Amino acid sequence: MRLRYFEDTDTLYIELREAQVCETRDLDENTLIDVDAQGRLVGLTVEHARNRAELAHLVFERVEA
Repeated sequence: MRLRYFEDTDTLYIELREAQVCETRDLDENTLIDVDAQGRLVGLTVEHARNRAELAHLVFERVEA
């Protein structure tokens, strides 16, 4: 998983896995999802990210069963 923030466009891209994107779909006016040829989620684009996410408080937590 990789997170990329593009400050010049205030866009956050969350890449869930490395795969070829086959299609980009609108989730809502400011959110896009990328899917592969089988329709599996590859990534998520969040426009106007500063207003929609707490970028300064990013926390990663891995919980093992």
